Amino acid sequence: MPIVQINMYKGISDEIIKKNISGITKVLTDIGIPALSVEIIVHEIPKIHWGFEGKPVTESLPDAKPPT
Repeated sequence: MPIVQINMYKGISDEIIKKNISGITKVLTDIGIPALSVEIIVHEIPKIHWGFEGKPVTESLPDAKPPT
């Protein structure tokens, strides 16, 4: 069934990742998809590899900090 992919800055806390996984699973189960059928993949991407406003995030949003 559904495979959900989440892209996040590298360095997000395990607790935040767990909350995202459980929250997204809940949304899908609320619309009738069995939890056993839900797969979630979290990709952690270094900010230097993430572009925003034509620049790497390290330059365009240098103060952006991942939630902990």
